[in-house]
Amino acid sequence: WALARTGQSGMLKDNDQTNAYVLLATACDGTMATTAQFTSIRVVCNNTLAVALKGSTANSVKVKHNTAFDAEQVKKQLGISVSAWDDFMYRLKTLSERKVKTTEARNYFLKVFTEDVKEGVGKTNERSMARALALYEGEGMGAALASSDGTAYGMLSAVTEFIDHHRRAKTIDHRVDSAWFGTGAAVKNRALEQAMSLVA
Repeated sequence: WALARTGQSGMLKDNDQTNAYVLLATACDGTMATTAQFTSIRVVCNNTLAVALKGSTANSVKVKHNTAFDAEQVKKQLGISVSAWDDFMYRLKTLSERKVKTTEARNYFLKVFTEDVKEGVGKTNERSMARALALYEGEGMGAALASSDGTAYGMLSAVTEFIDHHRRAKTIDHRVDSAWFGTGAAVKNRALEQAMSLVA
């Protein structure tokens, strides 16, 4: 895998900086298509979050190994542009200005850490939920910054920090793979959706 800087960045209250990157990943044995995705990294804690593009159903572009990798085409498909980044940062700013009550925070973490199942409500991962809540309540990197303290953005950041740095995994490689492409990425997506529902 590799991260490429896009040159774009954004700043929230208290100099809370987020930078834009393109993540490229592939498998040497051909078991995974070359994958590109627009991602953000919060500087204070190195948390990653896929940049959710409005109006786009795909957060990543996959290129089969038996085809040529066309960087310009991938960039167009990803929708990487100044306006897309500005829209993403606007949403983060909106989250950073949305103060949340204790009951809202607990309800948020419950929704994020409860499995989605077709038959209704699934099992809640209580241990993960408690750890993410503790990160939000002050144990997390950057949790005391004005952008995070008691805000919807702080809740989202606690989830991304938990997935990227604290979630149990066999190895660091397994944790990174999950955070970018697996169940960890799914939890982060659910966390972003739940946070955005608070400001809709």
